Amino acid sequence: MRAAVLHGKENLRIELVPVPVAGTGELVVRVATALTCGTDLKVYRRGYHAKMLTPDGLFGHEMAGTVESVGEGVTRFAVGDRVVPLNSAPCDKCFFCENGQQNLCDDLLFNNGAYAEFLRIPARIVEKNTLLVPTGMPLEHAALTEPLACVLRGLEESSAKAGQTAIVLGAGPIGLLFVHAASLGGLNVIAIVKRKDQVVTAKRFGAKQVIRITDVEDPIAAARELTPEGRGADIVFEAVATPEAWQWAVQMVRKGGVVNFFGGPPAGTTIALDTNLIHYSDLTLKASFHHTPATVRSAFALLQSKLFLCDEFLTSSVTIDQLPVVFQRMMTRPAEGTVSEIKTVVLPQQTMATEIFDAMEEQV
Repeated sequence: MRAAVLHGKENLRIELVPVPVAGTGELVVRVATALTCGTDLKVYRRGYHAKMLTPDGLFGHEMAGTVESVGEGVTRFAVGDRVVPLNSAPCDKCFFCENGQQNLCDDLLFNNGAYAEFLRIPARIVEKNTLLVPTGMPLEHAALTEPLACVLRGLEESSAKAGQTAIVLGAGPIGLLFVHAASLGGLNVIAIVKRKDQVVTAKRFGAKQVIRITDVEDPIAAARELTPEGRGADIVFEAVATPEAWQWAVQMVRKGGVVNFFGGPPAGTTIALDTNLIHYSDLTLKASFHHTPATVRSAFALLQSKLFLCDEFLTSSVTIDQLPVVFQRMMTRPAEGTVSEIKTVVLPQQTMATEIFDAMEEQV
């Protein structure tokens, strides 16, 4: 089968590898659709991920498809079932799992290889974190479950409530998921963006007000001015992953508010914060990592609702052969005046030859 293999920093190749075989308790899924992701881009830049992926490993983690084969002992799924397997599952036995922090599981089992024609799903993920996709739900919508589950964990950990004012720093895929999920949850969202096209996009996903940082002299002051009585936001979600954005977030939140440092800068990054501000403003500073089985199911339910604008997040589609070019393109910001991609749908079962043939048929 064809699969994307990451051999190191910016070294992604499409190769022929053996089709996986389902062991006891496992599934092999025919991948119908996989999605590009900011985390995958970070891994591509660095060539590895400390928890998820080592060099020369299969790549990608957001996907949905149909069951191709089932291993011995599997009873919940059958060949032909439409499924969305998540990229991890907790042990439910360690200290963190027993304390309601399954995302921090000491033995969190990760699974990669979504950019491939087939993917083996380990038994623990089959048991704990694989969901049946209803007939009427497009598989590309189901593939959004993983990133949305992480975002819902961030909202949950920040005690977000309807009626609160939230600032979202960043309008990449995760930032826009925060904008959309928070607005659907009844929060008044202020989005802080960089590009002109992101102003329109953030509003489409529910932001009540949008600040483009190059349009104002002081983004911090401009953001606070939009909050009730100028006191700052109840919650600030940082989704940029830069030290500057972390510092801005602390200055945009109100006294007694919550800052969620959701974006993860590279290892070794440090920042300086105003300790006087943090102490006397009684701020809560926290970070959110990954998802839990509960937020996975909440995300899946939200994606099935007619409220969530799934198609708006899926801005283009490619074959697996084109994936290395896609990641190279993701490394550079698009020129001003063009529209930013949000998520690219990767179709492993199609080939460039198939696309050309389909185009020729359309012309006949």
